[in-house]
Amino acid sequence: MRTRHGLPTRISGFSPVMVAITMAKNHLDDNSSPSLEADDRNAAPVGYHDTDVFGREEDHQIQYKTLSWPLVAVLMIAEIVSNGMLSLPSSLAVVGLVPGLVLIIFLGMFALFTSWLLIQFKLRHPEVHNMGDAGYILAGPIGREVLAFGTIVFAVFATGGQLLAGQIALGVLSSNKLCLMLYTGIFAIPTLLFAMPRTLDRLGWLSVFFILISEMRRPNDAMKAAYTLQISATTFYCLFAAITYIYLGPDVASPSFTSLPLKWSKAAYAIAIPNFLMAGSLYSHTAAKLLFIRFFRKSRHLHEHTVIGWGVWVYLIVLMNAAAFVLAIGVPIFNYLIGIAASLFASWYTYGIAGAFWLYDSWVDKGRFEAWKRMWFMCGVSWLTLVAGAFICVAGMYVTVKQVVDAYASGEVSEPFSCS
Repeated sequence: MRTRHGLPTRISGFSPVMVAITMAKNHLDDNSSPSLEADDRNAAPVGYHDTDVFGREEDHQIQYKTLSWPLVAVLMIAEIVSNGMLSLPSSLAVVGLVPGLVLIIFLGMFALFTSWLLIQFKLRHPEVHNMGDAGYILAGPIGREVLAFGTIVFAVFATGGQLLAGQIALGVLSSNKLCLMLYTGIFAIPTLLFAMPRTLDRLGWLSVFFILISEMRRPNDAMKAAYTLQISATTFYCLFAAITYIYLGPDVASPSFTSLPLKWSKAAYAIAIPNFLMAGSLYSHTAAKLLFIRFFRKSRHLHEHTVIGWGVWVYLIVLMNAAAFVLAIGVPIFNYLIGIAASLFASWYTYGIAGAFWLYDSWVDKGRFEAWKRMWFMCGVSWLTLVAGAFICVAGMYVTVKQVVDAYASGEVSEPFSCS
């Protein structure tokens, strides 16, 4: 069986970064776009529900803003603790146990800080539903199309990555008695069906950051979910990576479950299958939701059970899952392409671009360079965030492209639509 490598899209951390956030709040308290004064009744900034993409939903047939922060926290944990973590033990084998754990924790702290920046930007700009909307604020139509395109590409590729993870799991459980393409197709069917509900509470999963917050009942509680996510996920990442590395040794493979004895490998994959399934559904839902909102924003098809609305939604879900399926089985280096997509887009969405959001708001709302000088701490951290995102992007691209070259040189790349 050919091993496919899953790359984590986000490594999450915990609350020591609260020190930086506390300092930053002293700067941000003065920096508001719509007012961040809370609307106690709805636990959102004043005017938030009048300008966000879904508006006031009291009389609507389909209501999107239904998620509570505990549910959001659970869903975020479930999304990031997916097949990407299976590559962490092999990463520790390269960099060492202690340096690897330190890096995981540091990136988690960094992710918590950037999550806070993203939440603040969303609360200031309720009309932002996805990265495309945020890109429009930063750079006009070009920014919107570039960031929206990146979101869709990454979401489709990530769906394909989950299909490959499901393919491997089904192959292990059945001792590879069928062609691998059939396993992928079998796994693709429930993935498509699970992605079909139009609201995230019914989907039982989450989406890209802005899309998730857009469907919260109380957007001001988003940071509670972020803290819960970082503490839980980083702890799990560290324990899983360290224990697996210690017990399987420096020769641990990626995904790490393939290094286990067969009976334990089967047990591990059986437990992981629901996670692979739901994560794949999430990503295809995300890609479809972005386009659906683009088509029907402020339209009755968004909130009513119309033939056009449901017809377009079903078409988009099928399209995104079909694209992921064809890429997964038809492109021999697709696992590496996931790494390239993560480097190009996820590195910015998770880390780098959050700094640009703060720099934009402070520039526009509080006096350009004078605001940056006055809020020097946040200005410096935001620029460092941009630099960090650029470094992760370039370094990730370099490593992944080198892996592709090495794979072709060693003859590891199979034929398209291969059963092996």
